[in-house]
Amino acid sequence: MTAPETGRGIGNEAIEYGEPLVLPGDSFRILHVSTGNVCRSPITERLTRHALAERLGDRLAGGLVVESAGTWGHEGAPMEANAETVLADFGADPSGFVGRELLDDHVIRADLVLTATRDHRAQVISMGHSAGLRTFTLKEFTRLVQAIDPATLPDALEAGVVERARALVRAAAALRGWLLAPSVEADEVYDPYGAPLPFFRSVGGEISEALDPVVSALTGVKR
Repeated sequence: MTAPETGRGIGNEAIEYGEPLVLPGDSFRILHVSTGNVCRSPITERLTRHALAERLGDRLAGGLVVESAGTWGHEGAPMEANAETVLADFGADPSGFVGRELLDDHVIRADLVLTATRDHRAQVISMGHSAGLRTFTLKEFTRLVQAIDPATLPDALEAGVVERARALVRAAAALRGWLLAPSVEADEVYDPYGAPLPFFRSVGGEISEALDPVVSALTGVKR
């Protein structure tokens, strides 16, 4: 295992996109977690960055840092070729990706952990670090943020994107016990590892659909 990177933000570093959207030195880290960190979490990481760029244009929210890791991560490995193809389908950039094994420090630094499955969520929470209130499956978080009135969140232009994101996580955590999944499967993104490209594309579509309301809620900007 190697030490975690300083941060893999949009464009590999936190990019300021104008005051008062982010205060100097302030950041909000989003960590995507799957098993090997070569299929689902790389797709989710890069689609998140791409969606943020689409919403915000060249004035990127530098306070939002997007990363990923795997509970059994293939340290130093590239993402699967089919995952790269899926990202290209969406116009997202797969270049420069390097797989990582999930470390304690990744969880400690994360403000929001979004996992592919419930098992991944349980593994992150079992690591401790008071991660329970900021760890969700991706689809669970999507369901919760869709139930939150955007008017109750801080305005990104006034309070900053980081403060809005933190408030969103608190609101979602408060709703978790009240807004349950209709089924266990509803919160799962299944592993496409070793599957043909059509299944990868299906998983990519699921992830993109789940991310859309999340990015809207984080930024206050709809697609």
